[in-house]
Amino acid sequence: MSNRDIIVIGGSSGATAPLKAILGALPDTLAAAIFVVLHIPARSLGLLATVSAAAARLPVHPAEDGLAIAPGHIYLGVPDHHLILEDGRIRLGRGPRENMARPSIDPLFRSAAATYGPRVIGVILSGLLNDGAAGLDAVRRCGGVALVQDPADAIADEMPRSALAAVADGLTVPADRIGDVLADLVQEQAGPRLPVPPEIRLEVDIAAGERIDSGVLRRFADPVALSCPHCGGVLSEVRGARPLRFRCQVGHAYTAEAAAKAQEGAVDEAMRVALRIVGERAELVARMAVEARETGRNAVAEMYEARAAEYRDYTETLRRAVLDTFEPRGGGGEPEA
Repeated sequence: MSNRDIIVIGGSSGATAPLKAILGALPDTLAAAIFVVLHIPARSLGLLATVSAAAARLPVHPAEDGLAIAPGHIYLGVPDHHLILEDGRIRLGRGPRENMARPSIDPLFRSAAATYGPRVIGVILSGLLNDGAAGLDAVRRCGGVALVQDPADAIADEMPRSALAAVADGLTVPADRIGDVLADLVQEQAGPRLPVPPEIRLEVDIAAGERIDSGVLRRFADPVALSCPHCGGVLSEVRGARPLRFRCQVGHAYTAEAAAKAQEGAVDEAMRVALRIVGERAELVARMAVEARETGRNAVAEMYEARAAEYRDYTETLRRAVLDTFEPRGGGGEPEA
């Protein structure tokens, strides 16, 4: 029976410092391969140097399609590709973005769970929103171990808290202890292999770039009256998902929180456009009322005046709503990777 020899790590805002601490604490004899996805800009070049400096005792590689996996090596997700694990090698996927990101954490975790089952240790670090929570749930469903950075010492605690909500039995560990805990877990034998839920394999295929259509989507999701923030297509709710998640027929995937964040810009813009149009309508009708008064059409003038007052009420309601959008809000997302 194999040991726990596959470690997958995901994070975003505030994750670089704990990642450096983790990798710096690992021994050069570590008998496990490590895979890392952080939400990074599409043209980011600094992560490789940062991780290489922190993990001085272990070789670090940017992920390459077809690259063989070796224990004691660290593999980093690269911009604009999902990092996917197959048996003994890496695959880079150009499937649709998940939670506005590519690479996204969930595809890495799902592919590890589907391929290596109980040999996987999943680690969620500091970050905004909740990418990685569904992937960590997949790791546990396939028999793996779930570790989560203690939200109390995370710069951004949303991602760790969401992961713990999705995986109630996950281990909560302060960032400066995760490296030691991993070194111990790697020495343990993995548990028995569990059946892989078919929806996990389907979502791995989607991330890899396999074709998706309504027939594929209906195998694990049901259409709802929501549109995809990215392409405008119909969203379907993934059955039994933890956390609540959606996919469109193109394959774009969102947790409910990520979808709400993605919609914010469109909602704000729509309200500003409506404010301008209704305000202009009020001004036009008011001028028409003045003209009607000047030409002795009092009944028409009264009708226009009533309409202008009604439009001004609408304008004030919209103005208050637009101003509310500038109030400070909890949380926040990151730029689309």
